[in-house]
Amino acid sequence: MSTASDLVSRSNRLGADPRNTNYAGGNTSAKGTATDPVTGKAVELLWVKGSGGDLGTLTEAGLAVLRLDRMRALVGVYPGVEREDEMVGAFDFCLFGKGGAAPSIDTAMHGLVNAKHVDHLHPDSGIAFATAKDGEKLTKKAFGGQVVWVPWSRPGFQLGLEIAAIKEANPQAIGCILGGHGITAWGNTSKESEANSLWIIETAEAYLAAHGKKAPFGRLIAKNAALPAEKRRAKAAALAPTIRGLASHDKPMVGHFTDSDVVLDFLASANAPKLAALGTSCPDHFLRTKVKPMLLDLPANASVEASIARLEELHEEYRADYTAYYELYATADSPAIRGADPLIVLVPGVGMFSFGANKQTARVAGEFYVNAINVMRGAESISTYDPIPESEKFRIEYWALEEAKLQRMPKPKSHATRVALVTGAASGIGKAIATRLAADGACVIIADLDLMKAQAAAAEIGNSDVAIGVAVNVTDADAIARGVQDAVLAFGGIDIVVNNAGVSLSKPLLETTEQDWDVQHDIMAKGSFLVSKATVPVLIEQGMGGDLIYIVSKNSVFAGPNNIAYSATKADQAHQVRLLAVELGEHGIKVNGINPDGVVRGSGIFASGWGTNRAKTYGIEEVDLGKFYAQRTILKREVLPENVANAVSVLTGPDLSHTTGLHIPVDAGVAAAFLR
Repeated sequence: MSTASDLVSRSNRLGADPRNTNYAGGNTSAKGTATDPVTGKAVELLWVKGSGGDLGTLTEAGLAVLRLDRMRALVGVYPGVEREDEMVGAFDFCLFGKGGAAPSIDTAMHGLVNAKHVDHLHPDSGIAFATAKDGEKLTKKAFGGQVVWVPWSRPGFQLGLEIAAIKEANPQAIGCILGGHGITAWGNTSKESEANSLWIIETAEAYLAAHGKKAPFGRLIAKNAALPAEKRRAKAAALAPTIRGLASHDKPMVGHFTDSDVVLDFLASANAPKLAALGTSCPDHFLRTKVKPMLLDLPANASVEASIARLEELHEEYRADYTAYYELYATADSPAIRGADPLIVLVPGVGMFSFGANKQTARVAGEFYVNAINVMRGAESISTYDPIPESEKFRIEYWALEEAKLQRMPKPKSHATRVALVTGAASGIGKAIATRLAADGACVIIADLDLMKAQAAAAEIGNSDVAIGVAVNVTDADAIARGVQDAVLAFGGIDIVVNNAGVSLSKPLLETTEQDWDVQHDIMAKGSFLVSKATVPVLIEQGMGGDLIYIVSKNSVFAGPNNIAYSATKADQAHQVRLLAVELGEHGIKVNGINPDGVVRGSGIFASGWGTNRAKTYGIEEVDLGKFYAQRTILKREVLPENVANAVSVLTGPDLSHTTGLHIPVDAGVAAAFLR
């Protein structure tokens, strides 16, 4: 096995276990030799995880490869700690060959430490020692001389020099605890380095278990105890739109909800307010969670109305506090403030809401705060939690190198941060719409009568950070309410609602039964009304505008034969668009419709008998229906589900931000259905 592949295997094993490190946290390295293609001679190299990668999913492409002689030669030109940031750019001149990942800020630690293999990790147990007030004394007590204490120092070239010197001065040591930060371990072989990393983590865990206090967060506050599961989720769903709106004051955010025992137990403890105010310590944590969360200071049984009122007050206080933090530590060279809204919102008895630019980022932010809770528990159990000072947090949060990393991120897609709920989305037009919106960067909820099909369609689109499937009967207000609750708990709220669910029967007046009429009106006219009524309060409460889209039909304006029930209900939907556009405009909610025609391929409606009936009406074979519809159009083109999805994308995207009350024909041109 090559040095690089062996390093990747070790990294994947370490990164797969959350006890060892958080997502995208930590880095690993290996030193070895390769042939220089220019000289033909052996050259010593360093393979190290690149900037922004994740150990659990690391591949060889995610490694930075540097010439070790050139990297170590940087020590001779190091200008000192005041200019150490310049050394990151210098790493580029040490790279071996083309390609590979960008070297991270921790590259110096790996290259300068005199060991073949080095692991730097962020285990909760290790950071508990790193953030304990008497962490240095506890490190000696728990690990003996095998693990050495390193006082807090910002990651960079200087820290690499310090760890290298500590290893040389302590030949018996297998690693160190980095004050306020994490752990580093080393070994002469990959196996030894991994074993040493795991020994430090397991020894820390064992010490905490043997010597830690039973109630490190203090006594239980009964009024803050977890609500019963069903009541807890209902309250979370009721609060979610308000909280998402507050967290999106400066820029739109996607949300994630967590009500794990770890979170609920912390929020029910006496010391939670004090510890939450101290904030997180590990740089990986607070870069994702901000320096501290926003904590609702009301009991678990507080009403939704009272909770919302207090959250709004706390949000103003939080923004003022964060702005003061920025202004206190910012210098002339600091990047501009990135927003003063919280990324973590804690509600006693209910759980935690976390936010990010996408669902994955929001979910990971929540995971990191769970890591922080575990760290606080460990530190408080054996000592006192003592995170790094706010001044140091600011130096990292608004570090020029961190800003450069953010600027390198790809430009967001057109629908990034938006959450779309599409009814009847397990097949046909609805599935095409959901697929297109997800491709545009939105999170999507596949709402369908058939849960299994909805979940299967969601799985085709992406993982649960992108799409989920929920069961929704659009004729049942309670079922719709449950689907909306699932949606807001999954993604924090809703921005786009697509009323697509439909069914049809093709019959002349005298053959159309009362039941035929009721079924079609219940699903489409009444169903659209019920879905809009259930989702619009979420859009209004968020205060972020939004879009309602009705998938109507050219039959809403075209008088076709043998089509009384279907066309009448489509006309009902078409007028709902106009009525709601007028009513909801004051909330920034746009309401638009799309009038497709002849969408045969992939259509659930056509497959359920509508196609057979329409073919009979026109005197053609059903297999030729799509071609027939195409030939009667001006453009002579068949309309596909994707054509409708394209129209939804445009209507809900940034280019038609000032358009409401519009019906867009997607029918390849049917003159009799022209809007007049």
